[in-house]
Amino acid sequence: QVQLVESGGGLVQAGGSLRLSCAASGRTFSSYSMGWFRQAPGKEREFVAAISRSGGMTYYAESVKGRFTISRDSAVNTVSLQMNSMKPEDTAVYYCAADRDCARAHAMQDKYDYWGQGTQVTVSS
Repeated sequence: QVQLVESGGGLVQAGGSLRLSCAASGRTFSSYSMGWFRQAPGKEREFVAAISRSGGMTYYAESVKGRFTISRDSAVNTVSLQMNSMKPEDTAVYYCAADRDCARAHAMQDKYDYWGQGTQVTVSS
């Protein structure tokens, strides 16, 4: 089992940047593919980005492609989401998630086994 704790959320102006981090407990972090999801008020939770177990494969939602970058550092059991050129529509609670079964990066929410508590990101116009 793995526990996930997100950090780095906050308030930023449109066009600005934020970096989210997700710290994972346990010694098997490299066994999980990881993903970031977000949920805006009144909307369904949606996929943002994912990274494979090895870190060699990444996958992004079209809405963030070219602006967000997902990465992982297995030495410190952390997955990060660098968010640049942010827009008001990026405002949401951001969650990281871990999938113990699938090695590749993917957007299938139901396949992720563990979730963090979320961190709020607000982008002002």
